[in-house]
This record gives sequence, structure tokens and C-alpha cells, in this order.
Amino acid sequence: MTANTSPSGRTIRRARTTRSPRIAVAAEPRFIAGASLRSRILAESVRFTVKPALEVWARWPSAMWPAGALDFAARMVPPGRGVGRRRIRLEHCDAEWLQARDAMRDAVVLYLHGGGFLTCGLNTHRSLVSRISGAAGAPVLAVDYRMLPKHPIDAAIADGVAGYRWLLEQGFEGKRIVIAGDSAGGYLTFATAIAIAELGLPTPAGLVALSPLTDIDPATKLAHPAADGCPLIPRAVLLALADIAAARAGANSRTSPVNGALAGLPPVLIHVGSTEILYPDAELMAQRLGAAGVTVTLEVWDRQVHVFHAAAGLIPEAERAIARVGEFIRTCTPAAEAPALTAV
Repeated sequence: MTANTSPSGRTIRRARTTRSPRIAVAAEPRFIAGASLRSRILAESVRFTVKPALEVWARWPSAMWPAGALDFAARMVPPGRGVGRRRIRLEHCDAEWLQARDAMRDAVVLYLHGGGFLTCGLNTHRSLVSRISGAAGAPVLAVDYRMLPKHPIDAAIADGVAGYRWLLEQGFEGKRIVIAGDSAGGYLTFATAIAIAELGLPTPAGLVALSPLTDIDPATKLAHPAADGCPLIPRAVLLALADIAAARAGANSRTSPVNGALAGLPPVLIHVGSTEILYPDAELMAQRLGAAGVTVTLEVWDRQVHVFHAAAGLIPEAERAIARVGEFIRTCTPAAEAPALTAV
């Protein structure tokens, strides 16, 4: 191990990228050093294309924006080669069952997509979810949860719980289910796990959060050095999202998961890019999980863009990160006899 400096100025440990994620309470983040030329080109590309578009939206966050257009445009995106899929109907939303050719293990992943609670869906995330299925050797249930501004974030959490209940009904034990998500889906991963505990449902085997938002309040993120250097998300987006979420929140809305009851959660793996505006959320969540006695590994990937995992096939870091996610899921869910599905 050698020392490196995190975006917050702290010294953090450097880990070889070939090393598997260790499920242990992490006192310090693990820094995955090195950014390939392709990943740096990607970062600069989104800085000058996607980021300005998000800035425009954040200045005029009207309901007239076609938030569903992105997922609609991606409707023809097929799953990975050899990946089977089926539509599932939950109580208030659809879901999609994706299973890679060799994903025959007795474990399953419940996946909650990112998109700021406002956009994206099953189509935009089908490729990433398919790759996670292959890496984990397990099928994935991706939930097309209800979104802002039509529905509050609490509705999305309820849909995550509904997906978890559905898996239990299929015969999967909690210790065979890993909940995962990216960005806003990372928020929902933690919030869903907290809601599951409050309901007295079986505890899941593990949680995976990729570039997670964990606090709707943007104050800490905007005060952080990473706020200006993020290649993808402008400051104004965080402010607009906070305003939209507050407008739809009820009197009994849940607190952000970083401020929630974290004790008793299962092992957690968090991935985040070192220059992301959401780096502070990932770091603070890891600290609070550790303080609550939760086993957590925070991996900080050198100069990677927000949810760089979605660029698998384009940048090598994404391939390695998904492999690490897959190994974490396998470690959390030891082999046992698989249940017979009744509804897939």
C-alpha cells in the first residue's frame, strides 16, 4: 500500500486494481489509481456536451421538459448477448427480469436505476444491468419505480420494497438478495434497505451503491472542492433537484439515508469517482455506516466520471469496476440450492 490524497485532502490508501473488494469495516477509502486515456477522453467529452445541457435544464426545470424521452429513445437497446429478459408487474410499477446466460446462481440482485429521480429507466440501464448479472452470476430484477415530479421519492422507495417483497415471494431468502443502484438509485438502495428493516422483513445480503446520492440537501456537496471539478453534474442541478424533491415531499417524508438509521444494515460496497460532485455523499455515507458498525468498503476511482460503470465496453475502468461489483455480490451470497421461480 502507498499513500494518495483524496478530493477532500485526506490521505487514503492506494489499492491495486487487480485486487478483489474486501468486505470489512473500512476506516479509510481505497483509492484505485490510474485513469486511462479513454476514460479521460470520456470525461472531457461529457464536460463539453452533457454538462452544459444539464445546466440549461437546471436553470429552467419546468415540467414541460420531456424527462421520459431519454428512456424512450433507449427502448431499442437490447440486453447483452445471451441475456434473457421478461417484464414483471409490481403493485405500482413495472420491473424487468434480466438473466445472463451463465447467471444460474441461487442469488439475485434488486437494481434501482439512477437519473436524479426524474429520468432514465429500464431501457437506459439495460446494458449495465446485464453486465452486472453476468459478473455476479445472478439474475437481476430492475425496478421501473415511480419518479418525480409526478410522485414523491417515498413512492420510489415503496416500489423498491415492492420489488424486494416480490423476490421473497419467489422463494429467495433475504440472505440471497443484494440491493444495488447508481446515483439516485444509490439513494434508493440505502433508503429501501432502511425501509425493509423498519418493516421487519428479512435483511438483504448486501448493498452496492455506484456514485450514490445520499443526501438531498446540496449544502455539503456545494462546499466541497469536487463541486467545481465534476465533469458531468453542474452545481445548479443539485439545487434544482432539492427544490423539486421538497415540493413533492409530505409531512412524513423520509429523511435522506445518510441521516437515517444505519445500524444493522448488511455489508456495503460503494464506488465513486474522485472528481465527482457526489464524492462527499459517498465519503460521508461510508463514515456513518462504519460508525454504525456496518461493514463497508468505499472505493474511490481516480478521475472517473459519474457512474462510469455505464461506459463498460468503452473504458477499461468500467469493466474492472463491474467485475469487482460481481465479486462482492458473490461473496455476500454463498452457494445454496436455488429456489423454483413461480412467476418468471
